[in-house]
Amino acid sequence: MSSYEQDFYRWTQEQANLLRQGRLSAIDVDHLIEELETLGARERRELTYRLKVLLAHLLKWRYQPKGRSRSWRATIDEQRLSLDDLLDDNPSLRSTLDEQLAKAHRLGRLLAIKETDLDEDIFPGSCPFALADVLAKDRYPGE
Repeated sequence: MSSYEQDFYRWTQEQANLLRQGRLSAIDVDHLIEELETLGARERRELTYRLKVLLAHLLKWRYQPKGRSRSWRATIDEQRLSLDDLLDDNPSLRSTLDEQLAKAHRLGRLLAIKETDLDEDIFPGSCPFALADVLAKDRYPGE
């Protein structure tokens, strides 16, 4: 059994040292590829998660105006800032924004339904917001 299965942290340190030493033939290539792909997928999932939370609050903001609060506004602002940071750190994710927006809307819609007393038919099945409006600072639908 390799150190990858026995002690993942130790395996990562070993692989880093092998790379630093230029001992490429000793690298555990298959597991290293797997881990690199996992890291990329994690960033994409983070993008979807942030968009989901943002969209849920934008939906609530638009369709439940009596429930608007500083807390909702702060969550909208926080998610937008976090998305800016994520996209600055991972610019290639920008090319996936339209696809991720559609995925995140489905999840955000479910979250908005869960967090409100509104009938689920109130919330549209497809995203009612343009991507630019979703990401724009100081834009709140219905204001």
